[in-house]
Amino acid sequence: MARRRPSSSNPPLTQKQLELQQQENDLRKRMENLQRMIEEAPRVAAETSRRRKEELLERASSESKRLDVFSRPSDRRYGEDLWDRRPARALRKQRSEGRLLFIVLVLALAAAVIWIATHLNF
Repeated sequence: MARRRPSSSNPPLTQKQLELQQQENDLRKRMENLQRMIEEAPRVAAETSRRRKEELLERASSESKRLDVFSRPSDRRYGEDLWDRRPARALRKQRSEGRLLFIVLVLALAAAVIWIATHLNF
């Protein structure tokens, strides 16, 4: 008769079942963690919004203490502070007046050179 080999402690089928059980346990843990995060999300969002409001109020109150006047916190969404950083551009009227003044000064210089050239003998 043929002898059977001594069976290993875990046949392949049992090993596969153990691996599947381990994967199932890992997935359950991940699901529990994600479920906990979903349940905590509104509380965390409320906490962060409350903290932001407190920071804005703190900034607004610290600025108003300086001058004892009401001042609202600066709103950067609309770019109010962007205009402060740029140098002021000359208006169209100022540019045209500048060009006109330049032409008048060049003509005056040309007239002075012509007058000096005619009255002095070189």
